[in-house]
Amino acid sequence: MISCSFSQKIIRKAGLTAIAALGLCAASTSSFAFSAEAQQMCTGDAFRLCSSEIPDISRITACMMRQRTSLSVGCRNVMDKDLAQQSAKVAAQ
Repeated sequence: MISCSFSQKIIRKAGLTAIAALGLCAASTSSFAFSAEAQQMCTGDAFRLCSSEIPDISRITACMMRQRTSLSVGCRNVMDKDLAQQSAKVAAQ
C-alpha cells in the first residue's frame, strides 16, 4: 500500500511537470513562445509560484510574468533573453 501511494505521487508529479513544461514551451497564445531552455530552467519556478494556474497555459504564462521578481536567476535570465529575441522579431516586421 505504501509503494502504491509512492507510485501515485511520482506519476502525479511527472504529469504536473509535463503540463507545466508544455505550458511554458507552448505558451504562444499571446504570440510569445518560450524556448526549450526556458522550459528547462523555469519548470521548478512554475510549480513553486504558479501551480494554481496549471493546466491553463495562458494563465501560467501570465503568472510567470507577474512573478518575475520571484523567479530563480536562471529562469529570469532565460526569459529575459527570450523576450528580447521576440521583441527583435516584432520590431523587424
